[in-house]
Amino acid sequence: MSVLSDVPVSTDFSRRIETDVLIIGAGPAGLYGTYYAGFRGLRVAVMDVLPQCGGQISAMYPEKPLFDIAGFPSVRGRDLVDNLVAQAEPYGPVYLLGHRAVELSHDADGRPVVRSDQGTTVHAGAVVITGGVGTFTPRPLPAGDTFLGRGQVYFVPSPADHADRDVVVVGGGDSAFDWAATLAPIARSVTLVHRTSRFRAHAATVEKVRALGIEIIVDSEVSALHGSAHLEQAEIRHRVDRTTRLLPAQTVVAALGFTADLGPLQNWGLSLQARRIAVDTRMATNVPRVFAAGDITDYPGKVRLIAVGFGEVATAVNNAATVIDPEAPLFPGHSTEKEN
Repeated sequence: MSVLSDVPVSTDFSRRIETDVLIIGAGPAGLYGTYYAGFRGLRVAVMDVLPQCGGQISAMYPEKPLFDIAGFPSVRGRDLVDNLVAQAEPYGPVYLLGHRAVELSHDADGRPVVRSDQGTTVHAGAVVITGGVGTFTPRPLPAGDTFLGRGQVYFVPSPADHADRDVVVVGGGDSAFDWAATLAPIARSVTLVHRTSRFRAHAATVEKVRALGIEIIVDSEVSALHGSAHLEQAEIRHRVDRTTRLLPAQTVVAALGFTADLGPLQNWGLSLQARRIAVDTRMATNVPRVFAAGDITDYPGKVRLIAVGFGEVATAVNNAATVIDPEAPLFPGHSTEKEN
């Protein structure tokens, strides 16, 4: 069982939550910050608009190997997320998944109050924003979302759900080719459809898919989806000669990319640089008691790597701890010093 989708999630959408640190964004940086805040003895709540932990990794490439994580010559995205969740689990964080952070205010004591689109309010000693590229929305399938949730999907968090199905993957980027390669061994059939003959995916990934014998239909698009209670067929139309063919399809994966923006965070009074949040060396923003870390931040010399995000969020949490409790040390010591 993967903890990627099995973390304990709050379902009480109208309640008030009191916590020491609210982390907005459950990607790798946010999950490591969740562990680190717990290690510091702080209560933690985690809010993310996506229904599962992992951010872009879980949404776009959970099966893809990552090669730039310290200590791992190669680690599958899903496994990295699972391990980060497991690392934080002993500290009992509260997960508010499927919640978009929409409003920030401060109470009479200057403590941040964040309201989600589900009506939950989180009263925190400090907020750490680890929202990656911000809110990202899947680009819709031109044929429409009639079968969304009934065969059409944007994400494939659990490939086993599509075993013994005819799968059509739409797109020409890394995500599309990754899904095709991942599903090929377990699906009844996999077909990849792309609107041009040029692909954005890495050449090695394209060759891997070709070597698996997956049919790649180019200069074409899904023009219609057919079925009754569940998706049954995908209509493919050639963009030049306009001919069509019907493919059996119980799953259509629309891997057409995403649009990303800061969403409601843009209205929080944060100082922004090129649509990213400006921070200082403490990872503090210009808004009191609000910190940020990871890809969503900007400062001179910024390098956007997961490994960098891990260090930034540790810095953010340590500095947040001194804001929450001015008597607290900035550096609490190493985890090895807490061993019995």
